[in-house]
Amino acid sequence: MIKLYEFALSGNCHKVRLLLSLLGLSYKSIAVNGAAKEHKSAEFLALNPLGQVPVLVDGDVVIRDSQAILVYLARRYGGTNSHWLPDEPAALAEVVAWLATAANEVTRGPNALRLLHKWGRPVPQADAEAITAQLLAVLETRLSRADWLAGAAISIADIALYPYLALSPEGQVVLTDYPAVCRWLARIEALDGYVGMPGIESQPV
Repeated sequence: MIKLYEFALSGNCHKVRLLLSLLGLSYKSIAVNGAAKEHKSAEFLALNPLGQVPVLVDGDVVIRDSQAILVYLARRYGGTNSHWLPDEPAALAEVVAWLATAANEVTRGPNALRLLHKWGRPVPQADAEAITAQLLAVLETRLSRADWLAGAAISIADIALYPYLALSPEGQVVLTDYPAVCRWLARIEALDGYVGMPGIESQPV
């Protein structure tokens, strides 16, 4: 059985839980005690030397990094050339570009503001606010003319960005200023198999 080592309140872990559910895959959740630094233990470092969650174990395959896990699940269980991760070069590149955005702008913007306002972590607030505003403007433009971030159907690009955008009100981000983004969040939340997490307030349909 697939095993997922995770933190309950991590958006990066949630994106993996969400795709597992949307794909109808059974898995065992293994809660990692962050307060006790279990992710820095020798046992955990044997799975991920960087000491970070999530980590997915599927038989003999061990995958670290949430974006990499989404790629693995989409290709292993989502079917060849599926809407989750297309094979066509331009379409694939578009998905990968959004995965990079999830790891970069989303992390340094909405995620950083959530760390600041929810847990009091020190972050460069002005930079995080500027990055978030730019990101949301780009998303609003894209989603004003398309239902999904890459292509005509949902892909792992949408799953990669969803959690920290949905959680961004915890970082004092006002999403109502971005109606197309709100409609996109609602479309994801209406999918069969959707699962939420603490801190996400579903968008009105």
